[in-house]
Amino acid sequence: MLAITWFLAVLLIILGLVGLVLPALPGPLLLFAGLWTAAWAEGFAHVGTKTLIVLGLLAALAFLADFVAGAFGARRYGASGRSILGATLGAVVGMFFGLIGLLLGPFLGAVLGELSARRDLVAAGRAGWGATLGLILGTAAKLALGITMVALFLAVRFL
Repeated sequence: MLAITWFLAVLLIILGLVGLVLPALPGPLLLFAGLWTAAWAEGFAHVGTKTLIVLGLLAALAFLADFVAGAFGARRYGASGRSILGATLGAVVGMFFGLIGLLLGPFLGAVLGELSARRDLVAAGRAGWGATLGLILGTAAKLALGITMVALFLAVRFL
């Protein structure tokens, strides 16, 4: 049973780290679940309640940062709600096309969303750039917070 618990913990941590970059996976939630499972596997002997609360707060902050950064970037460049929706859908579709898809998907989705709101091509391009920039900043923030979560867990566990 212990081996299954550790397997699940490692799987969740890996999926969580991947999910920090891929928009289709809830990375911060999966990462927290994996770290919690690892602590549970050891009977919370090394990583206790206080650390898990901090990890949970970091996961919530990472989850929130993704939305705030995306919305900020899009709004800063005048994107409409359709543009933000388009950028999100573009990011999901783009992930199937590798790194170039992750970069171009949000841009193209935002541009198409903005054009569907009957805006001109220049405004749509600005909205696409803003939405893409916001998604990149949100991903960077999620990565930084996710790495901080793993580092904190490892520090508490091994130091």
